[in-house]
Amino acid sequence: MINKSFDFALQLVELYKFLTNNKKEFIMAKQLLKSGTSVGANVKEAIAASNKKDFVNNVNNIGKRSKRNIILVKTFIQK
Repeated sequence: MINKSFDFALQLVELYKFLTNNKKEFIMAKQLLKSGTSVGANVKEAIAASNKKDFVNNVNNIGKRSKRNIILVKTFIQK
């Protein structure tokens, strides 16, 4: 899961570069970058959680960020 979230973050960095350089889309691209890269941070925090409550909270954050990423990507596609 760590590797997948890292690969996802790298892909988002490339998408961010494309959107800002070629499409001149700055605000939503930055939101996508921040939201997408936070998934990996939450995965690491979940793995390192000292108790079940912290683990569950971090996993819930992963779900929230993932949903936000889906909405942002769908917005870009329809734009």
